[in-house]
Amino acid sequence: QRWDQDKADLQYIKNYQTKECVDWLKKYLVYGKSTLLRTERPRVSLLQRSPSSPVVCHATGFYPDRVVVFWRRDGQELHEQVDPGEVLPNHDGTFQVSVDLDLKAVPQEDWGRYECVVQLKGIEDISTPLDPALIRTNSGKSGPTIPIIIGLLVLLLAAAAAVVGVLLYKKRNDKRHKPVGSDSSSENTEGQNPAPEAQPLTTG
Repeated sequence: QRWDQDKADLQYIKNYQTKECVDWLKKYLVYGKSTLLRTERPRVSLLQRSPSSPVVCHATGFYPDRVVVFWRRDGQELHEQVDPGEVLPNHDGTFQVSVDLDLKAVPQEDWGRYECVVQLKGIEDISTPLDPALIRTNSGKSGPTIPIIIGLLVLLLAAAAAVVGVLLYKKRNDKRHKPVGSDSSSENTEGQNPAPEAQPLTTG
């Protein structure tokens, strides 16, 4: 009898492992499919606090958190000049991460050799070139804003100098075309009409 009981228990365990357990796992997979297979594409941006600060490659809004973010130059991944950050959660359940790139020793004409790459399973690699036009500063404006402002100031100064030059030119022309002898004629007129002499008062 004990042998029969053990045999029945073994049959139950076998049936549970091969059928019931598998059925339950399938149900859980169906219920959690939206979460288990969820993939959110990251949004990538380049940030920089000041011209002397590192350029930050910031990826946010991605899911799951198993993401790879790195800088590369001429197609080769960089292990120097970079400072990778930790993956942090967002309030909506997605994640974010930043990787800094130190460009102090890199002239701006070589920036085109650099790019930030974001890799997440289920989507194609996202590559963002190191373009000054794509860099956002603290004010939310792109890098070329400062050169544009400088250019506008130069134009304003040039316009002001042109206006001053025109005024000086007109002033000189007015002096050159002033009638000769106008001052002497006015003096002669004053000489021809002398002021009357004061007459002594007489008493009756």
